[in-house]
Amino acid sequence: MSGLQPAGDCAAKPALATQPKTISVNGVVISRAAIAQETQNHPATKPLDAMQAAARALVVRELLVQEARRLGLIPAPIADDAGRRETDDEALIRQAIEQEVVVPVADRDACQRYYVANRARFRTPDLYEVRHILLAAAPNENSGRAQASARAEALLEELARNPAAFAALAETASACPSGKTGGSLGQIGPGQTVPEFEAALSGLPVGAIAPTPVETRYGLHIVAVDRRIDGRDLPFDMVAATIAEFLTDRVQRTATRQYLSILAGRADIRGISLDATLQPLVQ
Repeated sequence: MSGLQPAGDCAAKPALATQPKTISVNGVVISRAAIAQETQNHPATKPLDAMQAAARALVVRELLVQEARRLGLIPAPIADDAGRRETDDEALIRQAIEQEVVVPVADRDACQRYYVANRARFRTPDLYEVRHILLAAAPNENSGRAQASARAEALLEELARNPAAFAALAETASACPSGKTGGSLGQIGPGQTVPEFEAALSGLPVGAIAPTPVETRYGLHIVAVDRRIDGRDLPFDMVAATIAEFLTDRVQRTATRQYLSILAGRADIRGISLDATLQPLVQ
């Protein structure tokens, strides 16, 4: 009797083919080695995502190089101030986009409309002159947080009786190096402290010690805001050139994506699909 078993009696499933598909653009194969090397430029939480992003990037570049050659462009590499020089393919990609994707520079009226609609973006940030006393406690240490909270309440009661003691208490009680200078953080603005501390500043009284501690990832802070310097609106003429550059770049990116979509639509791309969020991959 044969040793073969009926297929229905076999518990093992046939092995699935795991060989990755060959990726090509109009018959030009994108090698796996090239994809592996390109992966370093596309960080992702999953290796597969990085590989797919790298493959799409190389497909788009190949599309552009092929189109540049079809247009009869001759590579004319340029170098930057640091002496870094384009490769021939990089030059062809840049030249193809420069020739085929022409967009108007944003005019003054468009810039003015954007300025009016986005005034908050064209304002200097508020600045604060701050002193603090840090009672350190890690976020996940419940007992440590409770002790820090109790200590903060005791210090606030003492400061309510004698606000002038702030510097001395900062020197003896603060876990921050600023304690050596009376708790002074100097003049601070956006990004100079942790987000929780920064977010609390606008709601604290100016010229007095805040009645309740500010809680951050580092612990509890007793805070005195000595001064707030309000931000000011920047005049249009000061930011007009920046706005024009931003708007022109935004239109350029949209037009380039559309151009790439057209190239992809008429090309024979195998082994991978390009999604609708094609990004221009030219530096």
